[in-house]
Amino acid sequence: MRVLPRIFLISLLFLAGCEGAWNDPYGESGRGGMTLYSSFAERPKHLDPVQSYTEDEAHFTQQIYEPLLQYHYLKRPYELIPLTTLDVPRARAIEGGKYTVYDVRIRPGIMYQPHPAFIAENLSLDRGRVESLQSPYQLPLGTRELVADDYIYQIKRLAHPRLHSPIGGLMYEYIVGLADFAKKAKLEDKGGWLDLRQFPLEGVERIDSHTFRIKVRGSYPQFVYWLAMPFFAPVPWEAEKFFSQPGMAEKNFTLDWWPVGTGPYMLAENNPNARMVLERNPNFRGEPYPSQGEPADAKNGLLADAGKTMPFVDRVVFSREKEAIPYWNKFLQGYYDASGIGSDQFDQAVRMSIEGDATVTPEMEEKGIRLTTSVAASIGYVAFNWDDAVVGGSSERARKLRQAISIAFDIEEQINIFANGRGIAAQGPVAPGIFGYREGREGINPVVYDWVDGKPQRKPIEAARKLLAEAGYPNGRDAKTGQPLVLYLDTVSRSPGDKAVFDWYRRQFEKLSIQLEIRPTDWNRFQEKVRKGATQIFRLGWNADYPDPENFLFLLYGPQSRARSQGENASNYANTEYDALFERMKNMPNSAERQRIIDRMIEIVRRDAPWIWGTHPKEYSLRHVWLANDKPNNMARNNIKYLKVDTGKRAALRAQWNKPIVWPVVLIVLLLIASGVPAVLSYRRRERMAARPA
Repeated sequence: MRVLPRIFLISLLFLAGCEGAWNDPYGESGRGGMTLYSSFAERPKHLDPVQSYTEDEAHFTQQIYEPLLQYHYLKRPYELIPLTTLDVPRARAIEGGKYTVYDVRIRPGIMYQPHPAFIAENLSLDRGRVESLQSPYQLPLGTRELVADDYIYQIKRLAHPRLHSPIGGLMYEYIVGLADFAKKAKLEDKGGWLDLRQFPLEGVERIDSHTFRIKVRGSYPQFVYWLAMPFFAPVPWEAEKFFSQPGMAEKNFTLDWWPVGTGPYMLAENNPNARMVLERNPNFRGEPYPSQGEPADAKNGLLADAGKTMPFVDRVVFSREKEAIPYWNKFLQGYYDASGIGSDQFDQAVRMSIEGDATVTPEMEEKGIRLTTSVAASIGYVAFNWDDAVVGGSSERARKLRQAISIAFDIEEQINIFANGRGIAAQGPVAPGIFGYREGREGINPVVYDWVDGKPQRKPIEAARKLLAEAGYPNGRDAKTGQPLVLYLDTVSRSPGDKAVFDWYRRQFEKLSIQLEIRPTDWNRFQEKVRKGATQIFRLGWNADYPDPENFLFLLYGPQSRARSQGENASNYANTEYDALFERMKNMPNSAERQRIIDRMIEIVRRDAPWIWGTHPKEYSLRHVWLANDKPNNMARNNIKYLKVDTGKRAALRAQWNKPIVWPVVLIVLLLIASGVPAVLSYRRRERMAARPA
């Protein structure tokens, strides 16, 4: 065959092999099927539910493990509903209110995922057999039914001497006998598998195979919310015994690496440096998609699958993405089904109307990409140290000083400049979506805002200057000494970008001719200063552990003072009326009476202004048109079972958005051919000349 035809044929074969998207990160194995594509940035440290407490880990653990309860996917305010139980356990006071008990009834017939721990011979493997394994799933797999003992075993694990549970200390205070159980287990721990079944726990009683009772000290209505967290997910004793065998830890065969649950998914592939894969648990019983929600849910298509059996997705592929730009580009190419929005991509993805409403840009709209927003159950705030001689205390002078600063501190501007508009100005300590939060005119902070044309409007700076003068600091100077007022802000410095934030803070105080000195430090030193009460003004935030107003209002409860009792009241605020109302409110069920008490508590702290109320962050997420049933739920991360993917539409749009651009390759091939022609002709001439007879 001649050289030129051979090059041309190779080129044709190369181009013929380029059918489909050249940039597909999943290859042929990733096409087809009901697969969801997502990502993660940091490798999860703990997948064992007794230790896991971060949101990144929850994206895995809450698909695999099933605590007793869950939050309704669609309803707001958040509502607890059964998950593995027959009903939500009700608190029952005993011994004159000294204790409260919860009777928990497990639904019969729930089965664990296939796992080698449920095969008896796999619980006594020799080291050589363990060392030969690449995955525990290479062993024979079995299953069994979920029983009450599995939940009891996990509650005991909160006190395991070799495990550190983030809520262990808190549960020692409430679950009767758990602290003593921890001491007993520590004394008996000789290494290897510590069989917690052999030690009784006074506060947890097995009634029958599917019923158990938890006994807590006093009245703690919020305890039921903990039953919706993975800390209270079942762990079978067989799993601990299986992973305690010699050689297992060296192979990363642990519960932190290979979880064992009853949920809709199981971890099929764990390579946290590259990707992690969840696959449908073949033993999952199925669960009906909710048939009720908020008024707008039906309009938004969130009730189209009402009553259908979940999960809808068969497989979830999480790819590790360390850099924001490649991740964003893959989302735009259709290789991730949903995405958050970084600051660098915000202008490309979102446009804001004059009224402040967020919509996607025309570029996103053309691709059918939709925007979902939700206000997080959290608050970021600026606190005044109540123990400080200048800004703290209940005197009229200090109160008016704090009120003046609160008016001058333009939260709306801060949100627009530093958060791309992603947040709403807080009117008090309770976040939206939590019982006790009020919308509209009755929900505004009248110390800082007026109600104008149907919306809150920050009071003019003149009102702040008037309050400042009444506080004894006209034009930012002490009326008695004539000295300028200098205040100090303690904060954590994380990056060079903080300078712009600090400069903005100074400008807010300059409106009142107050000098603000910023004292940046590292996180540990900052925590130490707050702990000792050695601050004047500082920044902090709070993410709700559970959707109850008590979880926000206790941040201002006097006995929770950080400086005096190491509690969560970092500002050390104290008001006897507020504290008395908190004591009444904290154990009440949600009711009109509880709302009335909360209203009065918020009225008190608005007037006292121990915080500049700051921001409730607004979370923005994008999703492709083929992804259905996606609704943010800030109290839970077990959302994958609700999601649905139109794989046909996804494949078609991926192909459309990732068509190979062939002409550069064709041009290069032609140039190679053209550049090779003279050489070929010269070579042929030399061959003919050499072949002539002498």
